[in-house]
Amino acid sequence: MDAGTPLDQASGYRHPHPGAMGRWVVALVGCDFWRRWRRRWTAMVPVPALVSDVSDVAYLSWWVDAGALPRPPAGYRYWTWKGRTPFTVLTYRHGCFGPAFLGPMRRLFPSPSQSNWRWYVLRDDEAADAVPTVLFARNVMDSLLHVVGARLWSDAMQPQLAFRLHHRVEGGNVSTVIDAGTGVASTLATTLEQGDRQEYGSAWVDCFGSHADAVRFLACQDAAIAVAPDARVAYTKISLPIDPDAVTPLRVIDIACPMVAQMGASPAEAFCFLVPRVAFRVVSEQLL
Repeated sequence: MDAGTPLDQASGYRHPHPGAMGRWVVALVGCDFWRRWRRRWTAMVPVPALVSDVSDVAYLSWWVDAGALPRPPAGYRYWTWKGRTPFTVLTYRHGCFGPAFLGPMRRLFPSPSQSNWRWYVLRDDEAADAVPTVLFARNVMDSLLHVVGARLWSDAMQPQLAFRLHHRVEGGNVSTVIDAGTGVASTLATTLEQGDRQEYGSAWVDCFGSHADAVRFLACQDAAIAVAPDARVAYTKISLPIDPDAVTPLRVIDIACPMVAQMGASPAEAFCFLVPRVAFRVVSEQLL
C-alpha cells in the first residue's frame, strides 16, 4: 500500500507469508464478533497500563508534502509548516513488554522489535502551537505473538508482522532493515552512524528554533491516535520521557524508503537521532 492509502485500509492485516497459517491469522485478528465483545468489555474494564524498558530507539524524520497524505480522522488536521508536515519512523527494541501491575514478573515477557510510522496532527479546535498528537500511519513488529495480541486487545495498535525486521545498534551506529514479504508492512533499509548536530539541516532549526526543540517536538509525545480497520478512531495516552539533550545525533550513510519518496521527500534527507534507553508506558486507550 502506498502513502496515500486511506488509514482504515492501511490498518487491515495481511500476513507476510502465504499459506494456511496466514489465512488463519487474518481470520482471527479480523473477527468482528471478538472486536465487538472486546470493545464492550474494555468499556467497563479498561485494559491495564503496559510498560516496556525500550532501548536503541532510532528516529528518522522528514518534511513531507501534506497534500500527498491520506485524510486525517474527523476533527483533526495535520500540523504543517510552509505546506509540509513532519513524518517520523522510529524503530526500537522492547524490554519485557507487559502489564505494569506484574512488576518484576515482566521479565518473563519476550522483547520484540517494533517500528512505528507516524505523522503529527492537531485537533481542529486547537491553536497551531498546541502540543501535537501523533497519527499512526503504520506499525510493524517482528513477533507474531505480539502482533496477534495487540490486534485482539487494542484498536490503537494494529501492527503488521514483518517478513524480516532487523534492527541493530553497535557502537552508536545503526542498521535497520524491514522487509514486508507478501504483507503490507512498509519497507525500509537504513545505515546510520554517529554524526554532528549541525548536519541536521537548517529547515528544522528554522521551524523549531533549535535542534533540541526539534527533537522535543518529534519525540516527546503524550498521545496517539489510530484508525482501526472498521474506521473507528482510537485515542491512546502514552508516556515517553525523553531528554532532548541526551540523544545521540546520527548521520545518514544510506536510506531506502519508498513510502517517504511517495510523500515528496528524499529519503536521504532525514533528520536522525538515537535514544539509548527510555521507559515507555501505555497509560490508557479509548474509542473516540
